[in-house]
Amino acid sequence: MKTTKFIGAGLLTAIASSLCCITPVLALISGTTGVASTFSWLEPYRPYLIVFTITVLGFAWYQKLKPKKDINCNCDSAKKPSFFQSKLLLAMVTVFAFTMTVFPYFSSVFYPKNNAKIVIVDDKQLQNASFSVKGMTCTSCERNISQAIHQLDGIVSVSSSYESERVEVEYDKAKTTPKKIEKAITKTGYTVTKTTQK
Repeated sequence: MKTTKFIGAGLLTAIASSLCCITPVLALISGTTGVASTFSWLEPYRPYLIVFTITVLGFAWYQKLKPKKDINCNCDSAKKPSFFQSKLLLAMVTVFAFTMTVFPYFSSVFYPKNNAKIVIVDDKQLQNASFSVKGMTCTSCERNISQAIHQLDGIVSVSSSYESERVEVEYDKAKTTPKKIEKAITKTGYTVTKTTQK
């Protein structure tokens, strides 16, 4: 039964380690982008959760693979373990845990490409704005914000960076405004702390 507890703990910590990046993808798929930043508070604990996951699953594998002590008895020791105590389940959980911990590195494949085509009549209408955004923790957050902004009319380009906590937007000022862009970002659940027009 010990191994089953370790499997469960490893599974939970693996999911928790990437929940901040899984939530934006789920929010996009379900159409509820306002909850995208719900678990961003977990991001600072991500390295600890990953180490804990590796430790717990490593110990579960040790428990499963360590040699059994020979005991001379007439008991029925050749019983096949249940699925919940099998190496197969442990292997499946280990693969799933690995997938969850590396999820932030491949999460961008779930986002559609922005093929927005815009016709600008006058270059004088082009404007740039920079937004300081709190709550972005990975590329999923960047893609979620970019996707929301690209839904607006007049967006020429969007560049998001979770590392610098900035979103740079080039837009046609005849078709949209920084307030509309800020509102689109806020609807995804992230917080705009400062807006600068260039």
